[in-house]
Amino acid sequence: MRNFMDENFLLNNQIAERLYHEYAKQMPIIDYHCHLSPKEIYENKTFKNVTEIWLYGDHYKWRLMRANGVDEEYITGSASDYDKFIAWAKTVPMTIGNPLFNWTHLELQRFFGIHELLNEKSAPEIWEKINGLLNSQGFGARDLIKKSNVKVVCTTDDPTDSLEYHLKLKDESDFEVKVLPSFRPDKGLEINRNTFQPWVEKLQTVSGISIESYGDFLKALESRVRFFDSVGCRVSDHAIDQMIYAETSEEEAAAIFNVALQGSKVSIEDEKKFKTFTFKFLGKLYKELDWAMQFHINALRNNNSRMFEEMGPDTGWDSMNDESIAKPLSRLLNLIEQESGLPKTIIYSLNPNDNAIIASMIGNFQGGGIPGKIQFGTAWWFNDHKDGMIEQMKSLANMGLISRFIGMLTDSRSFLSYTRHEYFRRIVCSLIAEWVENGEVPNNLEFLGEIVQGICYLNAKEYFGFDL
Repeated sequence: MRNFMDENFLLNNQIAERLYHEYAKQMPIIDYHCHLSPKEIYENKTFKNVTEIWLYGDHYKWRLMRANGVDEEYITGSASDYDKFIAWAKTVPMTIGNPLFNWTHLELQRFFGIHELLNEKSAPEIWEKINGLLNSQGFGARDLIKKSNVKVVCTTDDPTDSLEYHLKLKDESDFEVKVLPSFRPDKGLEINRNTFQPWVEKLQTVSGISIESYGDFLKALESRVRFFDSVGCRVSDHAIDQMIYAETSEEEAAAIFNVALQGSKVSIEDEKKFKTFTFKFLGKLYKELDWAMQFHINALRNNNSRMFEEMGPDTGWDSMNDESIAKPLSRLLNLIEQESGLPKTIIYSLNPNDNAIIASMIGNFQGGGIPGKIQFGTAWWFNDHKDGMIEQMKSLANMGLISRFIGMLTDSRSFLSYTRHEYFRRIVCSLIAEWVENGEVPNNLEFLGEIVQGICYLNAKEYFGFDL
């Protein structure tokens, strides 16, 4: 029997242990998709207590607290930070089998040197110890990033953002971590939402281009893409909850845009046409600038309308969608490929039933002398647990090249979430070690260690072209 979360946690044999400790553990981190605040990084934000750094904005934890019967007052409500922490501590023992049980204790161990279980009994002492550390030197946002051996952070940014804090960080010489923007134009594609017109007005203001037509809209978008590129952006990001494709022309897309600009709703088919042509336009730009394009597919968001109206998005009311993705994804990728050649592209689905579809789809569009040009993105959101990661990697290995996989990201708003990379790396090493144990791959640590280090760091460094 193994000790709980000891140094060989998740490592299933001696080969896994050597791969992790000798090859994976020391590799730096490239966090190419997250939701950290560049302002908080620039200001080296400090945290008044563990609740602020751990529970504010973390809808992963909120969902489990609700499932454990915790009243909303102790989750997002008016209860004190101490009482919210105690409510989370009471929930933690109930989370066995969920990755948050392990992530919680990894964060306690790695950042605060706490190796005891968090529960209602241990919570008061742990509260005091962590708060004492947070109020000492070396626990600001930048400090936590550096302690995690992070080399690049790619935040998620709206095209209308000024990138003020990215520019300030770019000019600094005393913070060696690259903090780069990612281009997330979702609000500019969702023409049937009430956010569309205000967003276009903001785009007009920041771009300096009067938007009276679809052509003006595309010019304004392009100006922001090029501005982001000048600040170091290497990646775009698109939430595509329902995969879309519809044949259209620029003239037809322009007519649809004009209707939406007047505040009128368009049909679902016309929305698809508008998005299809706009994706074609953006894909061409991304290819020109050598960006990577990310598609996050098949989330079903804001299911609880009462709570959405009360609390807004990203508060824990989302789940997996089961829309068919194969045909529209194929056609959209093919359209961009025929128009200008696909940029580097990373495809994620929130539904694990799509694993084989994506793993086989990416093989249709590889090429151009770029290793792993089209990537099957790492297990995402509801799938970033042990089983989800293993199934995603097995699908990729079965149908493509896991050796060219660009690996893990945090997709998080928390500066403590970098332990997820450790969790992932241990699972990678154990998966490969299992293949060795079964005689499926040779027991050659140097050969396997190079593959592990590629997945952990080197592949992403090459893929995104970061100057490190």
